[in-house]
This record gives sequence, C-alpha cells and structure tokens, in this order.
Amino acid sequence: MAKSLKQVLSQIEKLQKEAEALRAKEISGVVARIREAIDHYGLTPEELFGSSPAKPRARGASARPAKAASGKRKAPRGTGAPKYHDGAGRTWTGVGKRPNWFKEALAAGKSAEDLLIRN
Repeated sequence: MAKSLKQVLSQIEKLQKEAEALRAKEISGVVARIREAIDHYGLTPEELFGSSPAKPRARGASARPAKAASGKRKAPRGTGAPKYHDGAGRTWTGVGKRPNWFKEALAAGKSAEDLLIRN
C-alpha cells in the first residue's frame, strides 16, 4: 500500500522532533563534561577563549593578508604567547603598553621576574 504525502510529512515531523530531543540530551552531556574539565583544571575564560572575543569580519572582507606597499602580502600578526601573569587569570605577552594590573603589581613591590610564567 502506498503512503500518502500527509503520512510521509507526519513521519518526517516525528523524526525531526526525535532528533531534536536526542541532540538536546547529547548537548547536556557534553556541557556537563566540559564544565567538569573546567572545574578540574581551574580554567579561566581568558585561557579558554583568549583575552578578547574574535570580531566577525565585515561582509565581503577577505581572509587573505593585506598587501604591503611593495605589492607583497604581509603575514598576519598573531597574538604572542603570554609571558607574564598575575595569578588571577590576567596575562600579558610583554609586548606593547603595560597593562594596569602589571603596573600595580610592580608598584606593590613585585618584580617583573615574579610575574613571569614559568614552564
């Protein structure tokens, strides 16, 4: 016996609801495992996602590096690895303007060597 369009659409709707429920259940398990790992390792948002969220590119913006005046492409600058930390999750690469937390720590009597990240 041939199925009608209405029966097929009904089956599709049921399966979509079942798939959504399964996905929600799997997501809750994944989120729980991620939270457990974050708690276990004491990870901070900065360690997980970097110091600032990535900005979405403007529509039509190219992913290719910009051209230098000579016509050659420049390599994109990446963020460097953190060199200093304050123990509260704030880090600094040691390049550019000193962050306030770094200046405050120096003013409080710490040395730059005290704030170094040791591997």
